[in-house]
Amino acid sequence: MNFALILLVCCLVTGLLWAADKFHFRKLRAPGAPDPVWVEWGASFFPVILAVFFLRSFLVEPFKIPSGSMLPTLLVGDFILVNKYTYGVRLPVIDKKVVEMSHPERGDVIVFRYPPNPSLDYIKRVIGVPGDKIVYRNKHLTINGQPVATRQIDDFLASGLSYTSRYIEHLGNVEHEILIDEHSSVNAQPIVRYPYLNNCQYNTDGVSCVVPAGHYFVMGDNRDNSQDSRFWGFVPDENIVGKAFFIWFNSSFDFKRLGGFH
Repeated sequence: MNFALILLVCCLVTGLLWAADKFHFRKLRAPGAPDPVWVEWGASFFPVILAVFFLRSFLVEPFKIPSGSMLPTLLVGDFILVNKYTYGVRLPVIDKKVVEMSHPERGDVIVFRYPPNPSLDYIKRVIGVPGDKIVYRNKHLTINGQPVATRQIDDFLASGLSYTSRYIEHLGNVEHEILIDEHSSVNAQPIVRYPYLNNCQYNTDGVSCVVPAGHYFVMGDNRDNSQDSRFWGFVPDENIVGKAFFIWFNSSFDFKRLGGFH
């Protein structure tokens, strides 16, 4: 469902009703006469719909975490806000960038339209920017020949059922937590024939890729339970919705989680 398109249509329809009432029909009504139904249930909603459309299109958009691929940073049921203008201003509905602001950096958590099916929104962490050589083999990450620094901390209890090894990873200027299942096998293989597939090399212990211009390599923080660039390829710049930056609600009412995250 294209919610932005629905909002735009509602904004146009209620806006036309509002303008027709303000500049024509209101002058024909007797002083003190009640508003007709089409004004009460149409034109009167225009300012509210316009404000929602503007906020959602250019400033922030809410997003619910649907899976555990970003554990332990984001839990299933977290509601987050996505900054829509960090990387540039895009026209709503057609998503064409008209003002360039900045570019995603390693460590950013971004929401984007899933390249194999753009009707779906995904959330992952940026690992590689254009020109980077990303190597993920035997559960170790290397960027441009430099191993990414990690240190192990206490295990993470997932859903109260099992413990998973937890690490602090230093990615660019960002320090964040990741999960690595020491007992799972490495099985990074492409699930679709994606653009620039020849930029990647797969073998039994992992994958190495060179990130093409205008694209990004992303991974989930829950490294062994995330379908990401290792499996379906790179995220084009035009697919990026924005930068996730704030947890504003949690469906488990865990209020300690409210606020920013890394």
